[in-house]
Amino acid sequence: MSILNNGSLIELAVTIADNKFILGDRLVEIGISGPNLEATLSSIAMAQAELGHARLMYKWAHELQGLNGSKVEIKEQTGKAFPSVAGTSHWVALIAGVYAVNVAVDLVMNAVIDAKHPELHAPFSKMFNEQEEHLLYSKSWCKQLLNDSGAVPKTFALEFEKVTLEALQWLKQVETDHLLLSEKIILENSNLVKEYKETIAKLTALEDVQHV
Repeated sequence: MSILNNGSLIELAVTIADNKFILGDRLVEIGISGPNLEATLSSIAMAQAELGHARLMYKWAHELQGLNGSKVEIKEQTGKAFPSVAGTSHWVALIAGVYAVNVAVDLVMNAVIDAKHPELHAPFSKMFNEQEEHLLYSKSWCKQLLNDSGAVPKTFALEFEKVTLEALQWLKQVETDHLLLSEKIILENSNLVKEYKETIAKLTALEDVQHV
């Protein structure tokens, strides 16, 4: 099977697109009532970038099916967004989702690039810089929420655990997918799950928790 119409690769692209579409939507909807003006303005800026990433990935998914990607109209996700992301309803869960999802997506994008498939022309280069900014910003907020007062740290920990478990399930599926491996879109021993767990552990380790 060629890159064209590789069902697993199309699903990978759409999963990234759906999660980023929902995150972009929630960053506008929930971010507008962020805890301070800086958070609100940053949320709106990130929303535009996440929605832009979603459009790129939906376009790529269409092209992988031999369709015209420039005519893609996105009004809602296709159903592949992580359940906890789709159900995001407050700021703490939103920040947990932005960080957890983007760490997972970043690992997958890098794994695809590292495989150096000659026919694969993924649009990742247009996303990396903005995604790195989102990771840094959301990570700093995660640390702040973990070190906040009252019920906030516990609420964050619960929301973060939910979304990271869903991300891990997806990464496990990607790194063991027969079509992705057989076509060398993802290399054997990509260790996505291992790397994700290590990254998340660094965030939640007590010595890494500090005020922004």
